[in-house]
Amino acid sequence: MIAPDPLTTAINELQARPPSASQLSVEGRVRLCRECLNGLLEVAEEWIYAGARAKQCPGQDSVLAEELLSGPAVVARQLQLTMQTLRAIQSGSNPRLPGSIQRLTNGQLTVPVFPTRGFFDSLTFSGLRGHVRLRNDVSENEIHGRRVEIARGETTTGITAVLGAGNVSSIPVSDCLNRILFDRRQVVLKMNPVNQYLFDIFRRALEPLIRANLLRIITGSADVGRQLVHHPSISDVHVTGSVATHEAIVWGDSPEERQRRKQSNAPQLTKPVTSELGNVSPWIIVPGRYSLGQLRSQAQHLAASITNNVSFNCLSTKVIVTWKHWEQRTLFLELINRFLAETPRRPAYYPGAAARYQRFAANGVHADDSHRFPWTLLTNQSIDDRPELFREESFVCVCAETTLDGSSPVNFLEGATEFLNDRVFGSLCASVTFPTVFRRERQADTERCLQNLRYGTVCVNQWSGLAYGLVSPPWGAWPGATLANLDSGIGDVHNIYLLDHFEKTVLQGPLINFPKPVWFPNHKNALKVAKRLFALYDVPSITRLPPLFAAALLG
Repeated sequence: MIAPDPLTTAINELQARPPSASQLSVEGRVRLCRECLNGLLEVAEEWIYAGARAKQCPGQDSVLAEELLSGPAVVARQLQLTMQTLRAIQSGSNPRLPGSIQRLTNGQLTVPVFPTRGFFDSLTFSGLRGHVRLRNDVSENEIHGRRVEIARGETTTGITAVLGAGNVSSIPVSDCLNRILFDRRQVVLKMNPVNQYLFDIFRRALEPLIRANLLRIITGSADVGRQLVHHPSISDVHVTGSVATHEAIVWGDSPEERQRRKQSNAPQLTKPVTSELGNVSPWIIVPGRYSLGQLRSQAQHLAASITNNVSFNCLSTKVIVTWKHWEQRTLFLELINRFLAETPRRPAYYPGAAARYQRFAANGVHADDSHRFPWTLLTNQSIDDRPELFREESFVCVCAETTLDGSSPVNFLEGATEFLNDRVFGSLCASVTFPTVFRRERQADTERCLQNLRYGTVCVNQWSGLAYGLVSPPWGAWPGATLANLDSGIGDVHNIYLLDHFEKTVLQGPLINFPKPVWFPNHKNALKVAKRLFALYDVPSITRLPPLFAAALLG
């Protein structure tokens, strides 16, 4: 007799023994969060060392810090914040917001999501504030939609297939936690071949969810993923990956089949599909007079956004937009290139990187013997001459700078906003750097830019990778995408306060962060800071702050 394959076994096991009412109760899910935190602690060091080895930088402190900050630390923060929300729901109330709901001048409600309560965020991320802007037609008693009601239930609502991302290790776990702990789904997580080395580590960290029959983890090729999403027992699908992967799953393998199905509105996958599918992530530099310290800080932010994880992030900056007449433009670009040159190169571990680098850099440069490419900033690029730089996500360490004309900084900003919305691919995240004087004297123009940018996350003076790692803001594309018109995807993750009917998150910070951000590649003490931040997320306590700040100040 032939034994069933792992995929079939996983689904059969979930169906045969659904979780008990006590396991799926709000109290039970709080308990599962705490147990998963304990499991996470046991595997965290193994997790980050495995990541550094897989990315061909074994034992390298800066890479270990990056792996910790983008992996176990994100998951620990999510579990702690999820417990906060579940406890509020358990008491019969809505999630406790970290501040008051406000109304903008256009009538739009804005809901605070950062700094959160209980984590000393206002100290560890000094000067940062995050708010979620709701749709204009949403009233204050509608901000959660049905999400709190769904989270309060105590029975499963179906089996979700999660196709895990291969680049950032927290993504597959985070996506599963959202579905299980808030949506009450059972989940089959199919690991990406790029990071399936984490299979056993994930299995041990999330063993409480597996034991409760809420989760199964499988590995395999793209064919296994295709079988999973089409399995009749799977009720919905979540994909983090490329548009090409999503298109093949939903509309068919060949371009001809996809076109035919789209024309007749007949997708081959008819189940609900949510997704996060990448972005040509842009950064607008609003012209004005910046101090040298401000220019250096913002150049470091940009360099970090390019070099983090070897640029294999959907939120790596790929387009910088500057004003043609900005007097400090040359100096600013020189500073970015200086910080890039000072950042050690790393092996391009993600499949297909060499071919993508050759196509997007178009500079004839090849990888060295360690498969490392130079961090590449292409200045003064035109969308008409090089449309691929603006319309396709390169997923490699190439960033394009383009200049726009305009009769004034205000006119430039209006044009840059339209350029991002109408000509640059994606709607996941964007950043804007504002001079202090401009923000003070041109408040209406600043607000108009933040209001009009059609992105799920807009960051002021900060890299959007921070908004992802903070977990409390929703993370996803600008709303309104469809299966036939994807843009950066459909739906959201994280969203700790269970908000609904929203347009975007706006995260604002200073031009110069203090202390130096731990994600800057030239941070001298990043691993120690990352470990102490992780310890704070495990046990939020004021006694954890002095050693954290002592380490941070040595950066």
